[in-house]
Parts: sequence; structure tokens; C-alpha cells
Amino acid sequence: RELTDVNALVDEYAKLAFHAFRGKDNTFDVKLQTEFDPAVGTIELAPQEIGRVLLNILNNAFYAVHAKALAEASAVNEKTQQSIAGYEPTVSVITRKEGNKILISVKDNGNGIPKKILDKIFQPFFTTKPTGQGTGLGLSLAYDIVKAHGGELKAETMQGEGSTFTIQLPA
Repeated sequence: RELTDVNALVDEYAKLAFHAFRGKDNTFDVKLQTEFDPAVGTIELAPQEIGRVLLNILNNAFYAVHAKALAEASAVNEKTQQSIAGYEPTVSVITRKEGNKILISVKDNGNGIPKKILDKIFQPFFTTKPTGQGTGLGLSLAYDIVKAHGGELKAETMQGEGSTFTIQLPA
């Protein structure tokens, strides 16, 4: 572990995930919003490990909004051959300090996580992705890494509206 500027780390990994996703799929068109609280500052952590957590959560968020955009475009195009009205795939990354906690939130406006599987997403080998596209280890390992840092990883979702993953670390 080393003293790490949390906002710089989050910004670096958000950009890395965004450009990596764009490099894999030229139809990827997602808005990335960031809001960094300057009060977050620096904390002791293992930057590569927290970076791995961020990459996993961000990749899932980009996957969710991109899949929703493709599905809506397909449905709209079949009917009218027009672009989607009103849906702009967006992933927001927010840091903030609350008392003695640092919060890093990744919010997407995808389809959300069905309630029936929400309690399973941090279990090893559980995946909602098609065969060959996910190992089911990403969120399980992310959960373990955050726990090892004395923090918590939480997921909130609203069916049809998106999900928010929040990493809570001690300040």
C-alpha cells in the first residue's frame, strides 16, 4: 500500500476503461461524466488493486449502457429506421468524502440488475454475460479487494433505469 491521490487514480482508470472499451467496439458511444470531490485527497491503498476494482465496475457499467443502446437501436430501427429518441448512454464516476469515509461511485443508466439476481452478483463464478464474455470472477474479486482495504462494496439498482456501485474506503 502507498499514499495515493484517490481522484487521480479514479480519473486514470475511468479514462483507461473508456478508451479500452472504445478500442474493442467502434460502435461504442457512451458519455463519461466525472465529479471529483477535492476533499477526498490521498489515502493509503494498493493502487493497482483498487484500479482493478474500478476497471471491473467501469467495464460492467459500459457494457450495460452499450447493450441497452444496441437493444433500443435495434428495436427502433426495426420499426422506424430512426435513431433512439431520448436515450443517451451515460456512465458517471463520482468521488466524495463523508466523515471518515471515501466514497467512489460508478453509476450507469443501463437496464439495471434484476432484483432476483442482485444478491448473487458478488458470488464467485456468477455472470449475466453470454458464454465466453465473462468469468464471473470480476465482482467477486472486487468485493474481496475492497474488504481487504477495510471497506465495503455496495450495489444499488433500479430496474430499467440503471445501477450504482459504491466503493467505500476508510479515509
